[in-house]
Amino acid sequence: MDLWEARGLWDAEPGWLNTASYGLPPRPAWEALQAALSDWRFGRTSWEGWGETTGLAREAFARIVSVPAADVATGATVSQSLAPIATALPPGARVLVPEVEFTSNLFPWLVQEGRGVRVRTVPADKLAGAVDADTDLVAFSLVQSSDGAVAAYDEIVAAARAHGALVVVDATQACGWLPFDAGLADAVVVSAYKWLMSPRGLTFAYLAPALRERLTPSAAGWFAGEDVHGSYYGPPLRLAGDARRFDLSPAWFSCVGAAAALAVVERIGVARIGAHNVALANRFLAGLGRAPGESAIVTVDVPGAERRLKAAGVRAAVRAGRVRASFHAYSTEADVDMALDALV
Repeated sequence: MDLWEARGLWDAEPGWLNTASYGLPPRPAWEALQAALSDWRFGRTSWEGWGETTGLAREAFARIVSVPAADVATGATVSQSLAPIATALPPGARVLVPEVEFTSNLFPWLVQEGRGVRVRTVPADKLAGAVDADTDLVAFSLVQSSDGAVAAYDEIVAAARAHGALVVVDATQACGWLPFDAGLADAVVVSAYKWLMSPRGLTFAYLAPALRERLTPSAAGWFAGEDVHGSYYGPPLRLAGDARRFDLSPAWFSCVGAAAALAVVERIGVARIGAHNVALANRFLAGLGRAPGESAIVTVDVPGAERRLKAAGVRAAVRAGRVRASFHAYSTEADVDMALDALV
């Protein structure tokens, strides 16, 4: 499916340039969610069908990031998904993180400092060069939410491998528009409510098999069982043998929407979406006399920008005093020009 065909799948009002805050659902996801909510309201069905959408969403995510579905766990937030990794670090472990990293991928490491874990921060563009023999784990966002900077993924992974360090990636601001191979890292965590355009409340976590052997699924419950429907009551412990042992009990309606939304992402293709998004971002930059970039997220410093955009009906974000505009599959040249008319 090309984007021209796909555009009719969304009902975005003109001027939405804030997918980096939350994505807009394609119509199949919205309709699937409304149907499930209606069934819930009137008690028309049991819950098992909603639960099964967790597996459909997991499988779609795994295909999108090129890993086996058996290596993907589902959770609620990035920080919760990272917690088993952080708590498995031994006292004295050294963690390297960009200095302006979003705190969902920073606080899980910092809270371990009380037991001797040490966290060092460096500028994001210096991360690969800062990996050394004292580094045990490198954690970073594949795309920074503050300014849209795209990390040098391959370089950072190569540097970490050269020194025997683990690689943990928050790909929340990348997955859905930036093609990448999650399997290069040891762990990749994604919140689905932004570029994957799903209801908030669902995360996916790729956990490499070698890493999983070092982790304890401390939040394990019935949904982490090898036989989910045979794990309701009583011992013995009988967890799934793959990444599902780290699953949380699913947020049903988030999964219902996600399964349908990820199917749309797959039908269009991440590379096609990314090319569209970056082209619109560069149209925006060019209109402001800025050099082109490689990201679907851009930040600009224009006097009075927040007030001017709001007056024009353009919805964007402000981060550190700068306007952050983000472009996705449903964004159009008209949206870009609407913003430029307000700022130029």
